[in-house]
Amino acid sequence: MPLEDYTRHQQGIIKRYYQNAPAIQLQRLGELVSELYLAEGKKRAKKWDAIETALKKLEVPAERIAHLRKQDDPALLANLVKELQK
Repeated sequence: MPLEDYTRHQQGIIKRYYQNAPAIQLQRLGELVSELYLAEGKKRAKKWDAIETALKKLEVPAERIAHLRKQDDPALLANLVKELQK
């Protein structure tokens, strides 16, 4: 749907969303880290899938994502979030 099909107010909301998309993804990643600490079994695997998607959107190298997933350590992921916030 072209941007012209939206009202001026809606266009402003859409533009601000995309301007703040990295910050939104980073916040979501922080929430996922917290959830990962508590997850077990299949839920933990689903959390890792969501984390992997968020990391790709933040343009984290694929090798680093694979390493984090292999280690399966929320502390390493929390350190990455701190690093990305700087």
